[in-house]
Amino acid sequence: MMPLIMASPGEEVEIRKVGGSEETRHFLNNMGFTEGAKCSVISSINGNIIINIRDSRVALDSNIAKKIMV
Repeated sequence: MMPLIMASPGEEVEIRKVGGSEETRHFLNNMGFTEGAKCSVISSINGNIIINIRDSRVALDSNIAKKIMV
């Protein structure tokens, strides 16, 4: 497993675990970041990443992306 922030652009990965506080996990869950979901990194700029998940594009900062294990 590795943090989502380390995935390469264009690489499709599967979410294995979502960490962080209860509030953070709930926030990510509402955006579709659940265990078993497939996502791919579209781009990574200055530590912030844009993710394609469940037919949506989501921008995450590096602190949040580090809590998502793939």
